[in-house]
Amino acid sequence: MMTVNLSFWEKEAFFKEVDVLIIGSGIVGLNAAIAIKERKPQFKVLVIERGVLPIGASTRNAGFACFGSMTELLDDLSTQQAEKVWALVEKRWRGLQRLRERLGDDSIQYRPWGGYELFRPEEKESYEACQDHMEDFNLALRSITGLPATFDNRDEDLEGFGFGGIQHLIYNQGEGQIHTGKMMAQLLALARERGVEVYNGMEVTKLETSVDGLSIRLKNEWQLKAHQVIVATNGFATQLLPELQVRPARNQVLITEPIPSLKIKGTFHYDRGFFYFRNVNDRLLLGGGRCLDLEGEETDTFGLTTHIQNNLQELLNTVILPNTKFQVAQWWSGIMGVGKQKTPVVERLGPHLSVAVRLGGMGVAIGAQTGEEAAKVVLDG
Repeated sequence: MMTVNLSFWEKEAFFKEVDVLIIGSGIVGLNAAIAIKERKPQFKVLVIERGVLPIGASTRNAGFACFGSMTELLDDLSTQQAEKVWALVEKRWRGLQRLRERLGDDSIQYRPWGGYELFRPEEKESYEACQDHMEDFNLALRSITGLPATFDNRDEDLEGFGFGGIQHLIYNQGEGQIHTGKMMAQLLALARERGVEVYNGMEVTKLETSVDGLSIRLKNEWQLKAHQVIVATNGFATQLLPELQVRPARNQVLITEPIPSLKIKGTFHYDRGFFYFRNVNDRLLLGGGRCLDLEGEETDTFGLTTHIQNNLQELLNTVILPNTKFQVAQWWSGIMGVGKQKTPVVERLGPHLSVAVRLGGMGVAIGAQTGEEAAKVVLDG
């Protein structure tokens, strides 16, 4: 491949005296850049992205404005201390409110339609555990969401949705849905309005310490310099920093062609949040299933697998749309960042290097706040 070196003019006009360079133009990276420019408008802030779009997870998620279903939270409580679980729930809730405040509900098409969790008859034990903990959960959430009862039983809604083989529903009135693409477009527009420079097609291969900052080497052999660098590439972060406690996790997603008189409205969870679906106007979006092959889906390679595709199709045919004709319009996959702990990693790794990664599949909820925390780490030391 022929190497095209930067000219003197390009270096002077675009890449000279960079105060903060952020790797990754997703939810976290853009929010960090915006927050830095709002506090330090004189700073030169660059965001670089290897793709045409930030296609890890920010533009590929399901657009759930959620903070944890009951079975997911019960699963978390089985492995973590209660105060840590509820602290993370609060972070997610406050992050959602911050995202809405910063971008506006209309621009991201926020819809406060609530969310449901589904239970089959064979999941009786799981459902009963939710019943046993519902009062305590609502009490813990009252100071977070401000809702008298965040979770409630809603079996009476079953008939209206037309599900097959579902015996119980638990409703979460604090959930909503957004348009992921419009959220990212609005974030990009806001970043540029604040004076952030965003460049695509710039893949970082190596970070090296220099005298007064970091040297950033790109795949095209360009070399940039910045006083401060934030790595905000989530599931791809270990490609640059293998020591980080974050692993990639792939999710596969489908969306149908428009379905006349679609009955489903809102966000829906099944099996600890490993499966999720929603309406997108009159289409049905369904994703997840990585629990069927956790080892195989621990990858930063985009792609689809027949096993999970077949499982999602079966879920559509037998449970979600059992008596409805539909056609799948398209499939895609996204890469999240997960770990043994679900709390994001936001920290300084050196005098010139910080990270903001491991969103645990909750980027919509905690991306804005995580980005602002990264900005604070950089500016306040």
